[in-house]
Amino acid sequence: MLKKELNLLDLTLSGVGIIVGVGIYALIGEAAGIVWNGIWISFLIGAVVAFFTLFSYAELSQIFPKAGAEYVYVKNSFGERIGFLIGWLIIVGGCFASATISLGFAGYFSELFGGNIFFIALILIVLCTGINIYGIKQSAQVVVLFSIIEILGLLLIVLIGIPKLGSVNYFEFPSIKSLISGAALIFFAFLGFEAIPRLSEESKKKELIPTAMILSLIISTIIYVLVSVAAVSVVNWKDLSASRAPLAEVAKEGFGENASIVLSIIALFATANTVLLDLVATTRILYGMSDVFPSIVGKVHRERRTPYIAALIIGFVSAVLLFFDISFVANSTNFTVFITFISVNAAVIYFRKKEAKPFSSKFSQFSPSFVGVPIFPVAGIASSIFLILGFSLDVIATGIAIIFLGCVVYEILKRKKRKRKTENIKNINDNINNKQEQ
Repeated sequence: MLKKELNLLDLTLSGVGIIVGVGIYALIGEAAGIVWNGIWISFLIGAVVAFFTLFSYAELSQIFPKAGAEYVYVKNSFGERIGFLIGWLIIVGGCFASATISLGFAGYFSELFGGNIFFIALILIVLCTGINIYGIKQSAQVVVLFSIIEILGLLLIVLIGIPKLGSVNYFEFPSIKSLISGAALIFFAFLGFEAIPRLSEESKKKELIPTAMILSLIISTIIYVLVSVAAVSVVNWKDLSASRAPLAEVAKEGFGENASIVLSIIALFATANTVLLDLVATTRILYGMSDVFPSIVGKVHRERRTPYIAALIIGFVSAVLLFFDISFVANSTNFTVFITFISVNAAVIYFRKKEAKPFSSKFSQFSPSFVGVPIFPVAGIASSIFLILGFSLDVIATGIAIIFLGCVVYEILKRKKRKRKTENIKNINDNINNKQEQ
């Protein structure tokens, strides 16, 4: 059993830390090229889409407060096979994300201090895996510290923008379609709220999970809107879209050339924070699937009360992926996120239909129904499908290939499990027969 020691602050800042990660530093420039000064509107649209699915996670986290989160939700709705595939997608995506962001950290680090990018990324994964194994409370404390530094860096951008407020037309955007395209792009900056339920078994109270999810998404949305308004107030949207480090451009306007160094250091904290949180969350999914994977992944450290075997496996796989050209595959894992969202929303609809009375969750009242069908989960499914259609065909094909590989892995594990069960039954029968003969 995992140790329950995470309070609301730990959970909320963990959520903010993984949501407000590297996305805002990289995506705001690209979004400016699509939406011009209307970036903040696209962020609001993205937040609304995220909230649809958030309420589904909130409901299910109260019914199934387990570390396996999405795997448990979908398994109890549509069976073990579909549940496994969702867990598989999250594990694969988490490992690729950890490797990719570690390389991003290494890039910033090598620019500042020099060094080999591969070894820097490897050292980061090893350190974060060590923290992950040492204890969830210690992991949360590191996350809290890094999240505060990360948020302070973004608040610095907001402060620079305050004197310039009102200098541009914030409703200047090419078209309504551009706002939707911008929202599809920047939605990835909201990913992370769904990782909080994976800490359910280490939360002091299961009721803290939905509250932490809502608070983390609200805080992140406010930060994103303020930063995007400040950015276009200080730097012309054309210059933002052309810059490889758009927020550094904003900082230079306020504090000169040395500001880029400050932003690079803050980016180190942001990327390291996201790697740690990805490793922690992905480890809990693997631990929660110990009934399907070999039981060793469910082992808990005797003293630290952490799933150390699962943590070592996730850390090792993430480190191995550093050898590969993973930029394309890492991008393809975004496809798997929306498949997961569709499955979680469908699980809510399933349980609402299955139960004679509404969910025994106070969050059901916030999700209105129409002709017996909950509106928010349906909207979550529709918006996820809509955003999937925005991916290129090669990205969708790669996502489908990952799903197919998951099917193969499941069948192999299932056959081994069936064979092991048959052997156990045979051994029991042999023992009974031997005793009768004696």
